[in-house]
Amino acid sequence: MAERSFRKEVQQLRIGAGETFRGEGILAITKALLENGVGYVGGYQGAPISHLMDVLADAEDILAELGVRFEANASEAAATAMLAASVHYPIRGAVTYKGPVGANVASDALANLASGGVKGGALVIVGEDYGEGSSIMQERSHAYAMKSGIWLLDPRPNLPSITEAVRNGFELSEASNTPVMMMVRIRACHVHGAFEARDNVAPPLSVRDALSNPQRDTSRIVLPPYSYRHEQEKVTQRLPAALDHIRAHGLNERFGPETAPVGIVVQGGMYNGLIRALQRLGLADLHGDSLVPLYVMNVAYPVVEDEFLEFAEGKEAVLVVEEGTPGFIEQALRAALHKAGSARTIEGKGVLPEAGELTGRVMLDGVARFLRAHAPGLLPAEVRAPNRDAPPPAPDLSDAVPIRPPGFCTGCPERPIFAAMKLVEEELGQHQVAGDIGCHLFSTMPPFFIGGTTMGYGLGGASNAAFDGGGEKRSISIMGDGGFWHNGLTSSIGNAVFNRSDGVTIIVDNYYSAATGGQDVMSSRADNPSKSTGHPISKALEGVGVGWIRQIDRTYDVTKMRDTLREALTTDHAGPKVIIASSECMLNRQRRERPQLQAAIREGRRAEKPKFGVDEEVCTGDHACMRLSGCPSLTLKMPDDPLRDDPVAYIDQTCVGCGNCGEVADAAALCPSFYRADLVHNPRRFEAWLARLRARVIAWLQGRRDARRLTWGTAEGQG
Repeated sequence: MAERSFRKEVQQLRIGAGETFRGEGILAITKALLENGVGYVGGYQGAPISHLMDVLADAEDILAELGVRFEANASEAAATAMLAASVHYPIRGAVTYKGPVGANVASDALANLASGGVKGGALVIVGEDYGEGSSIMQERSHAYAMKSGIWLLDPRPNLPSITEAVRNGFELSEASNTPVMMMVRIRACHVHGAFEARDNVAPPLSVRDALSNPQRDTSRIVLPPYSYRHEQEKVTQRLPAALDHIRAHGLNERFGPETAPVGIVVQGGMYNGLIRALQRLGLADLHGDSLVPLYVMNVAYPVVEDEFLEFAEGKEAVLVVEEGTPGFIEQALRAALHKAGSARTIEGKGVLPEAGELTGRVMLDGVARFLRAHAPGLLPAEVRAPNRDAPPPAPDLSDAVPIRPPGFCTGCPERPIFAAMKLVEEELGQHQVAGDIGCHLFSTMPPFFIGGTTMGYGLGGASNAAFDGGGEKRSISIMGDGGFWHNGLTSSIGNAVFNRSDGVTIIVDNYYSAATGGQDVMSSRADNPSKSTGHPISKALEGVGVGWIRQIDRTYDVTKMRDTLREALTTDHAGPKVIIASSECMLNRQRRERPQLQAAIREGRRAEKPKFGVDEEVCTGDHACMRLSGCPSLTLKMPDDPLRDDPVAYIDQTCVGCGNCGEVADAAALCPSFYRADLVHNPRRFEAWLARLRARVIAWLQGRRDARRLTWGTAEGQG
């Protein structure tokens, strides 16, 4: 089950001309696809950032009514390969990526698609996951567009511009026979707004219709000699066609006065941040009307050089606002000025930082710095020079305040896996451990400090390939079920079998592609009405030749996890060893069970919920349970006993009743201070009577104990 359902919101996708669409950016993109006659859509779940695939999945009935094929692809490479339907047929197709990581996975298929070119519009919607809210390595997708000759749209982050970019993307693709990428960022995906809707349009030629009349054109196949012609086509035919279309349809925009001493060139996606900076400098109003000329590049690639040169005419200096490094746009604009023999000044990196997100403060400081240097007369008097009486800059606290990396959720079933690994480490010593993309990567952080590399989704096993030839100790590789089905079955497991590797692989099976939002995968245990689930990972492992497989269906059994891992590291079995550690993602489980529990309580039905606690009189106070668990609900409190000065362990109200803390204490032979209490709602009569009886007996025993306890107090009459 995905972390968010859009079944209610997607009904807005049915509205037509004359109505106003109001909602979120990801819903607006879907609506725009339907309005522009898309024939098929797909992508890897969890991308772009985030939920667009979840929206498409929840709108599958609406897509089917229009004859639109929806595919939840196994990877971004599979999604890109699906765009092959647009190579020979005039069918519009769209797929989704999560930024550079998606482009990395898809690069082979993307290059082949760009080489042969397309007949129908092919749109790749890229969730450009860059900046402080990112969960991936900091790179940009721009380089892939330049490398393969794919046009890159970067619309202004508002719903009318984003939806218009979908239409422009399809038309530009068809006009130039080239795939088009469209970037949307985290905030653009989730920005709310409105736009005037149009009627949904069924594809003129559906994929079902195309099946009845197969077409092929050998000149579109990437084989010599055609592949050599493709390169020439990109330069002599497709690029000129794209530039003509961009100019003719005004895809790039200009705002502000026609003449001024300076101007600013900005990526479309950075427009809102730039306008906000100009507002704070008194150079733009709330409606975005700017006193500084702006050239907004809604098409980030290719650069329309003559448009830029016309904009730069008569200006002494131009600022290029571009996120990330290297400055692809800045380099292209500098080259254009050089070829034109212009001596105009271009500022960009340097005035603005080389790398990092252009936050509000960074943008404001950079624009102000540029204007002070080149057009101080545009600035209010109080801004022209730095204020000498301004407060000192905020102190650098990076050495005093620890970083706060992400960690496991309360009750996460992956936490006991790494507790077991720490117990084995105490016994057998440290091992070479390779991680993978997914929640399990949090094990590299405190309190576990396990794992040292992550090379890509499903590449946990491949990351240790150099160490798997046999040695004094075996390597340990970790991957999730999502990574296993995405890429790991072949690249990690198949590779290990073929090379007779001696390492150990732990496949963390939490029933979902949990790190990307809880979408189903092939091995999910739940029934999915439109997808095939229930395919055990163990069967796939057997199919590729793994001979040593251990299935653990309850990862919270730390003792069993420890013993199984020890066996894998010490067995005489030759070849790869695989442990499948299975327990449902606690977030998904809570999303399902909490509404059921609340409904049962409201309806007066008996409901039971486990809670765990710590007996402070038994707790030794050494806190080893925390070092082996790290659960956020396991914290500290001062004991009631005045003779004890050290804090004891305490479980707060965020506990979800997984029992990991007690299991860890038992497996590690720690103090037996943990207990379980079942909280019963709407108890039966006998249960209620028994609870009252127990409460009276306990109260009597506590009163007797308190009467005998030595206490300290202030004597009457003494200060």
